[in-house]
Amino acid sequence: MGAYGCLRNTASVDMERITRKEVVAALRECLDPEININIVDIGLIQGISIDEDNNIKVKITMTSPMCPVASIILADAQMRLEKIKGHAKVELELSWDPLWNVDMISKEIKETMFS
Repeated sequence: MGAYGCLRNTASVDMERITRKEVVAALRECLDPEININIVDIGLIQGISIDEDNNIKVKITMTSPMCPVASIILADAQMRLEKIKGHAKVELELSWDPLWNVDMISKEIKETMFS
């Protein structure tokens, strides 16, 4: 069993690590269907972690606890993250702390929306 364990460790060392940039790029493809803006730029992403085994965990919120499209956004984000080559597991954590507010929108989107 020791030799087998060694082989498994070698494989995991050679595994290409998923980067935060890859995760953010995948999440930028996920649009809020009500306003047609990606979930990164409207400030729905509260945290991203990627462990040494390429498990991806994303803490996400919605613009409102009563968001009628929350399940659509979560399913789309899950699907897009699962397309990242080499991922092990994808976990989305829906959080309401802090509650979303317009200050979370990216500067670029604010300039477009409010100019």
